[in-house]
Amino acid sequence: MLERARAAARFLTGAWDAESGAMPFEIDPAQFTYFFDCGIVVRGLLAVWRATGDAECLDCARRVGDSMMRDFRAPDGEFHPILALPGKYPIARDPLRWSRSPGCYQLKAGMAWWDLWEATGDACYRELYEGMREVSLRTERDFLPGHTERRKVVDRLHAYLYFLEGLLPMPCAEAIGGGIARVAALVRELAPEFERSDVYAQLLRIRVFADAVGVAPLDRTAAQWEAERLAEFAAEDGGFYFGRSAGTWEPYINPVSAAFALQALALWSGDAQADRHLLI
Repeated sequence: MLERARAAARFLTGAWDAESGAMPFEIDPAQFTYFFDCGIVVRGLLAVWRATGDAECLDCARRVGDSMMRDFRAPDGEFHPILALPGKYPIARDPLRWSRSPGCYQLKAGMAWWDLWEATGDACYRELYEGMREVSLRTERDFLPGHTERRKVVDRLHAYLYFLEGLLPMPCAEAIGGGIARVAALVRELAPEFERSDVYAQLLRIRVFADAVGVAPLDRTAAQWEAERLAEFAAEDGGFYFGRSAGTWEPYINPVSAAFALQALALWSGDAQADRHLLI
């Protein structure tokens, strides 16, 4: 397992484009770089660095974290979600597509700066995280429901749960507890129309983490219902179906959703510990 992690890290360090100073979203051709994905790359590289001591992982993580700070910041202080390469020009935003707009969900990626502060001791990274946290706490109430289409509201639940996860380095009891309640209510309201396995997984995970850090006691009845609902998405090949519309399975399996589901069920069963550094 550790060798697979090393191989993934080598791919990421090799994907860094030194000429443009960017971590491309895709390669051949490298057309875009995403703020959110850069944050996930940093956290993944740091996880391998903590396990192996590989200095190349730490060096690359710092380069990517610096590019998030340097290249994505907009004049209004927000962070552009997507830049076009090689010029690093922000692409047009779409307020009805959360992934094409800045928002509180970006705090999940902002955790990369907190992790870099832990790894390097450089206070600028902690200040970046704290600044994004402050803005996210001010704006998160506007994120939900955020769309007139009910199916799109379910999609935004997935992103909003990223915000709650992003609070874990400096937990806010009011925001996390209230956020869990808001998501849980919307999940149950919208379930007859559309469900996503990753939403169930993220909701279950944040319940476990919130209890572990002492900001929201675990509602075992609600968590049990969510765990049972999530388990229904398991496919025979070991994956998890992405979604279910009006009781009918969506015809594909999403690897990210499957990873979320496996981690959530392991946390719920006690087979995994609530270690923030290992949160996918």
